[in-house]
Amino acid sequence: MVSISRLLCDAVGPGDSLRYRTSPQNSRPVVVWNCTRQCNLHCLHCYADANIQPASPEMDTEDGKNFIQGLAHFGVPVLLFSGGEPLLRKDVLELATFAKKCGVGVVISTNGTLITQEVASNIRAIGFREVGISLDGAEETNDMLRGKKYAYREALQGIRNCVALGQRVSLRFTITSFNYPEIPAIFDLAEKENVDRVCFYHLAYSGRGKSLAQNDLSHSETRSAVDLICERTLDLYRRGIEKEILTVGNHADGVYIYLKLKRECPERADKVFSLLQMNGGNSSGIHIGAVDEQGNVYPDQFWRTHSLGNVRGAEFGHIWMNPSDPLMQKLRDRKKFLKERCAGCKYVDLCNGNLRSRAEAMFNDMWAHDPACYLTEEEIGSS
Repeated sequence: MVSISRLLCDAVGPGDSLRYRTSPQNSRPVVVWNCTRQCNLHCLHCYADANIQPASPEMDTEDGKNFIQGLAHFGVPVLLFSGGEPLLRKDVLELATFAKKCGVGVVISTNGTLITQEVASNIRAIGFREVGISLDGAEETNDMLRGKKYAYREALQGIRNCVALGQRVSLRFTITSFNYPEIPAIFDLAEKENVDRVCFYHLAYSGRGKSLAQNDLSHSETRSAVDLICERTLDLYRRGIEKEILTVGNHADGVYIYLKLKRECPERADKVFSLLQMNGGNSSGIHIGAVDEQGNVYPDQFWRTHSLGNVRGAEFGHIWMNPSDPLMQKLRDRKKFLKERCAGCKYVDLCNGNLRSRAEAMFNDMWAHDPACYLTEEEIGSS
C-alpha cells in the first residue's frame, strides 16, 4: 500500500506502524484469509474468481480456529477476513471473536450488501479494526461491474449502518477502464458519508481480473488517475478534512509522487524518499501473506499459482518460515532475479519490483517487468 495522505500531507494513519516498520527483519506478516469463495455478487474483476456456490472442501470452524491459533503463536498482528463474501460464512463472526481472544487484530473486507443494522452492531461489538466495503463507482457503473442491480444501494446502506455506530470504514475502489473517470465521485461520497479511509486498488491480473488485463488503463491514464487522487487528497486536507487515502497494488505510485515532489518541493521529497525506503515497496511473501478457503498458503492474496503449503497440515508460521522453499527465498531477496526494466530501475529499492503475480500473468515469467509500471525509461534511469 502507498499512503497518499502520509506522503503528501504527513498524516499518520492507524496502519502506519505496520506500513513503516523500524525492524522489518523480525516483523510478522498481515494475513489475508479468503475464508470462502462463495459470493452473492459476480464482479468482473474478482481476483478470487468467486461464485454463488462455495468451493469444496472449505475449512470448517474447527479448522479455522486451529489456523487462527497458529497465527497467534506466530505473532501475526492482523487477520483480514476476505472472500468471496466473508459474511456468507455463518461462523465468520465467531471466528473473528476467537481471533480477538487470541490477541490477533481483525479486519473484514466485504461487498457491504449484507451489513444490516444487526450485523453492523455485531461487528462493532467484536472490535473489528476496520470494515472494508467495496464500491466501484456511481450506482450504474458499480452495479454493472458487480453483476447485480441495487448492489450500490445495498452497499451504501451497509456503509451507513457501520458509520452510524462509530465503526471505522474503508471504502475500496478497483480502478478499471470502466470506472476511473468516477474517482471524483468516490471522494465526494467518502466526504458526504463520513468514511474514514479510501483505498484505490490498481487492477490485479488474477481470477476474473486476468480477462480485463488487455483493457487495463494505459500508462498515461494511470498517471492521470494518480494525479487526480493526489489533487483530491490535498484538497481534503486544505479544507481540514482528514481522511486516509491509499493506493494498492502498484508501488510505482510512490516513486511517481517522489519524482513529482523532487521537482516541485525538494524538501518534502526528501521526507517522502525516507518513508518509501522504510516501506520497502511490494511485500508479497514478506509483510503480507494469504490463505485460501481450503487452507493453502500464498505469498499474497492475488497469487494463486504457487501454494507454499496448507495450514491443515502445519501451522502458518512453520510454512511461512520454511527455509527450503525456493519461491519464498527469492521473493525475500528478489532484486537479483528481476529482469528487463525492473532490473535496471534505480528505484527498485522503493518498489521492490512491484507485483510479481501481474508480471507472471502477462508474460508467464514472475521475474519479468510489471506491465502496470507506468514510469518512463527516463524516470527509472535506464535510458
